[in-house]
Amino acid sequence: METAERTINVQGFLNENRFSPYQWMIFIICLLIAFFDGMDTAAIGYIAPSLLDDWGMEKKDLAPVLSAALFGLAIGAVASGPIADKMGRKIVLTLSVLLFSAMCAASSFAQDLTQMTILRFITGLGLGAAMPNAVTLLAEYSPEHKRSLIVNTMYCGFPVGAAAGGFFASWMIPEYGWRTTLLWCGLLPLVLGFIMIFLLPQSATYLVAKNKPAEQVRKILRRINPRADLDHATFVLTENRAVPKSENPMAMVLGSHFRAGSILLWISYFCGLIIFYAMINWMPVLFREANMPPELGPRISGLFALGGLGAIASGWLMDRFNGNKLIALLSFLTALSVACIGWSLGQGLGVLIAVVLFAGVMQNTAQTSLPALAAKFYPTECRTTGVSWMLGIGRLGAIAGTFLTGQLLAWKLDYVTIFVILAVPSLILTAALLLKQKLYGDH
Repeated sequence: METAERTINVQGFLNENRFSPYQWMIFIICLLIAFFDGMDTAAIGYIAPSLLDDWGMEKKDLAPVLSAALFGLAIGAVASGPIADKMGRKIVLTLSVLLFSAMCAASSFAQDLTQMTILRFITGLGLGAAMPNAVTLLAEYSPEHKRSLIVNTMYCGFPVGAAAGGFFASWMIPEYGWRTTLLWCGLLPLVLGFIMIFLLPQSATYLVAKNKPAEQVRKILRRINPRADLDHATFVLTENRAVPKSENPMAMVLGSHFRAGSILLWISYFCGLIIFYAMINWMPVLFREANMPPELGPRISGLFALGGLGAIASGWLMDRFNGNKLIALLSFLTALSVACIGWSLGQGLGVLIAVVLFAGVMQNTAQTSLPALAAKFYPTECRTTGVSWMLGIGRLGAIAGTFLTGQLLAWKLDYVTIFVILAVPSLILTAALLLKQKLYGDH
């Protein structure tokens, strides 16, 4: 007598089973990717004052090398999304980690500004491809009712890595120099990249979406729940909403249904990164000009990045309340607090640290919540493309923030005016998400 074939919805399976040790392993790997991505992205800002001294440059000469990785980040993110939606998350994610770690280590041997700029650009290609694929892979292994919390917690690795880089650089550079700092920032994630080759799985929902053999999906789901009855089962995906389907993920992202939301997400991420990179790349230089001790700039910049830990609470709230409205509120508070940083420079160290930390919590919590918002907005068929294009196009904001702050300094504006100008993008971000809410509701 033949056994009846059953149909199992993969997302339903993830929703119904507890978060297993296998999923925790995927979470930890993605968390470490985010951590090293943040550390390697921010590293150039922390060593910038040392480059000024060692290579006899002026501040304006820093703009190309500070922006080189950001151009690479934009290109890497935009290019990797469609590739990952066609070839799978694992291969693109693993190769991206191996690329950015190897190139970061190689940057420690740069002999002049041109070499450093080229190596940082290639490093950026890997950095840009890593984060959207980590976000997508983890989102596709998360139960829907905890997805924002899990993804946001993972994404916190990015600002924590950037903060750790600041504290690490403040200790390492005086003792061993900036070259050793870059070397270690590359070697540590290189080890992770080789571990990923053997431990990281492909996305089960991706395998179903691409009609891969059922045995591949069955093998993964048994790692999540070994006691589940998966024999003679076929696996399907069902979305909780009706969305237009297409074989081309780019056509879905830019199609009539998702187009407006995609553009609003791009604007949001763009504006948020203007602020983040203006702070991370230029605060050490700004604070040194304000006659602070040299080691204090990286530490206070690190505190700003460390504020991203607030995204854990934001993720919990996003699973229960409206994500668009929540992030819009955080962005409005970011604008108010960033505008106060210039004023706080004259109010004593305690006030400065409090204002920078509050601004960092608001800004980073909003920024690190956007990938989870995007992962929820797009279906499986175009999720990596949607998330990666938001991250990639948004990276242009990082470039804009770097050059904008350099130009504001060149105009010799006072610190109060500079930080008031840098607060404006958060107001634009707030408006963009409120408009997205009006058009799409909670999605």
